Amino acid sequence: MTTFIIAVIVVICLSMIAVIYRMVKGPSVSDRVVALDSLGVSLISLIGLFSILVETSFFLEIILLLAILSFIGTVAFSKFIEKGDIIKRDNSR
Repeated sequence: MTTFIIAVIVVICLSMIAVIYRMVKGPSVSDRVVALDSLGVSLISLIGLFSILVETSFFLEIILLLAILSFIGTVAFSKFIEKGDIIKRDNSR
């Protein structure tokens, strides 16, 4: 079972390299945002597999934190792409 987990970890690392390439050389900003979100999901799965490999539940809080940060980052980037502003400030007073 450990050889299978190690093989999956290697495959995820290779896919992360491809996603990093897409994030750097993406033709548009939306492609880069999707690549960043995919990188977050890959990192979460990599930490989950590592947690299974070392047989501990210590990393579950880290996985939750990364998932929340990845979601907030994706929402902020998509709002920035759509409207050009993340937080609308009303300075008309």
